[in-house]
Amino acid sequence: MQTDILSLTYEELAEKLGALGQPKYRAKQVFAWLHSKQVLDFAQMTNLSIQFREQLGKNFYINEIKIRKKLVSQLDDTVKYLYELRDGEFVETVVMRYHHGNSICVSTQVGCRMGCSFCASTKAGFVRHLTPSEILGQIYTAERDLGEKISNVVLMGIGEPLDNFNNVLTFLELLSHPEGRNLGMRHVTLSTCGLVDQIYRLAEKNLQITLSISLHAPNDGLRSQTMPVNRRYPIDELLAACRAYADRTGRRISFEYALIDGFNDSPAHAKELASRIRGMLCHVNLIPVNRIEERDYASSSQQSVKRFAQVLESSGINATVRRTLGQDINAACGQLRRDEKDRGGCVL
Repeated sequence: MQTDILSLTYEELAEKLGALGQPKYRAKQVFAWLHSKQVLDFAQMTNLSIQFREQLGKNFYINEIKIRKKLVSQLDDTVKYLYELRDGEFVETVVMRYHHGNSICVSTQVGCRMGCSFCASTKAGFVRHLTPSEILGQIYTAERDLGEKISNVVLMGIGEPLDNFNNVLTFLELLSHPEGRNLGMRHVTLSTCGLVDQIYRLAEKNLQITLSISLHAPNDGLRSQTMPVNRRYPIDELLAACRAYADRTGRRISFEYALIDGFNDSPAHAKELASRIRGMLCHVNLIPVNRIEERDYASSSQQSVKRFAQVLESSGINATVRRTLGQDINAACGQLRRDEKDRGGCVL
């Protein structure tokens, strides 16, 4: 059986090549071809002998993901990809262009089982975890297609990254390895709905990534209505884990807060939120809620958003309002995959 070579860490690759009778330096060569030059065919590894390349092809495969659909915003050049995986499943990736460089939002699962009511990703159901190579492949495929480098990675697409903990950790190791893509972990943001036990595990790794928490409510009563995970990990437990992460890593926590008209966007909600997170190394990112056909949620008015931010700022909490990108291509994750599934293109 062939092995998914892109999912192997540097050490695992060296071990497997050693078992094939290859010297240690071969791992460095092959790893660079895979993760620095990002080739998709062993035949392209031209500094290796033909015999070795044939040996690689016999024992391994390079996990290629293919572009099924590509949408480019006419407003801000945001690019949204629908990728097809080897087994016929689909995930989405969004590339956002900023003055400081290109950021990519990647998926970590096919579907999601967290059940957040305002998220399109969970509506089509959970199918499986993505492998390290499938997460990496979203970045590599976008870079090849655009002819541009990605400078920042956000794990905020389809799926809950901490629900796929081991594969995500391997992905991060591969992404940051000096013999490969060599992206610094301070350029990576991981978003979670709040799996408290896994946040503590992540803190112990001290990877220097930014932890982003999908909070979206100032109290358990409201949060449990939209985010089932809160029934398992209430806000007080979640915030305790966030404080531990900030203390362990020295990294500022980012709280994502989607403002839903008439639900969680009053000045009283802002004051309650400020009282809970005051004193923590953090900031709040206010975002407009995305419309989903099955829900009647509406984004808060600009006036409500401004007032909410002002209350936080006056309470000593740094707050920003996220700029919405790719509005004309529906850049929020989950929509393209659901459309493909509805047409019969996604096998569940």
